[in-house]
Amino acid sequence: MTETRGSTAATPERGRPAAKKPLPARISLFYRQVMAELRKVIWPTRKELVTYTTVVIAFVLVVIAYVTGLDFAFSKAILAIFG
Repeated sequence: MTETRGSTAATPERGRPAAKKPLPARISLFYRQVMAELRKVIWPTRKELVTYTTVVIAFVLVVIAYVTGLDFAFSKAILAIFG
């Protein structure tokens, strides 16, 4: 069956337009789906969490040092060029 220009993808097979669920029903469905997805999550152990946090903080400190060094070098270069 080919779709015509006026047809919508939301219509069921029998040709009636799909009724929009009321807001409380949609919120309830969303909450149930979120909870179902959270049950699938593999949560890190405390040791993994401490390790990951340490790695992230160390990486951020390295990037801060790098950007600070570049800023210092460029400011000195600009000061030397333009006095």
